[in-house]
Amino acid sequence: MNGRIMGLFAETSIHPGQGKQQGILDLPVARESWTEYPYIPGSAVKGAFREKAVLEEFGEEKINQVFGEKTRAGEMGFSDARLLLLPVRSLNGHYYWVTCPYLIERFQRDLEMIEEKDFHLGDEEWVIKPSHAWVSSDLKAKWISPNQAARNQIYLEEFTYELIQRPEIDEVGAWIRPLIKHPSVRKRVSKQLVVISDDEFQYFAKFTLPIQTKNRLNKKKTSESLWQEENLPPDTLMYVLLMPRLTNSTVCKDFFAFVGERPYLKIGGNETTGLGWFATQFWAKEDPK
Repeated sequence: MNGRIMGLFAETSIHPGQGKQQGILDLPVARESWTEYPYIPGSAVKGAFREKAVLEEFGEEKINQVFGEKTRAGEMGFSDARLLLLPVRSLNGHYYWVTCPYLIERFQRDLEMIEEKDFHLGDEEWVIKPSHAWVSSDLKAKWISPNQAARNQIYLEEFTYELIQRPEIDEVGAWIRPLIKHPSVRKRVSKQLVVISDDEFQYFAKFTLPIQTKNRLNKKKTSESLWQEENLPPDTLMYVLLMPRLTNSTVCKDFFAFVGERPYLKIGGNETTGLGWFATQFWAKEDPK
């Protein structure tokens, strides 16, 4: 039985904490050590799915089969939740979803793991020059500045990029859209999708995430503790691989059906203050019609 890829679309801010202070940040998000991109460890993903299964009564025996117990391993494997699209502020319009060739390539490789091999980036390496942004034909036509001098420019945070229309980005958008649950959001992907170089994307992933300052008050309403917390913003798109360890596992099929009918998942810290909610969607190739 093939695995499945499930899209995780952030409905709220997400705090996948790493559990230790980093620099001036008291509570930074967890990051991949080799890229410094935000991610959610597979153990946290597995724990979130298990909690969902318990709370929504998937069944104790099935839960033990899927997730394992002390005397046996579970029948389902859970990958880390991987970043794909990061919302970035813009001075000349609504926010844009920003990604890079490395993340698109990794998504392609993950599709191949579930035996979906039709998505090809081409034989040539994607070389995006500094200060260039590859966009779809839809964004090129509808999201340009009315100012003639800046007609082919886009502003991301404090940086200016030259828009380069590329047909590959239309195809990338078509393969990303099925990860998103909401039809209204899917329609916006091509209009807001921007691909920049790996190195420049790393800057946005590392330095532009929202930071919230929080304060704990004592009974006298005076400050007792002040700290800063880093979060992934709403509308961030991530995805996770769910891989059955046994071919044609009946309980894994039941689990796929169970979570597919319940399209919300809670991951990360501060759930009592409304953080941590994802809208989930199993990836399936779009109907060309």
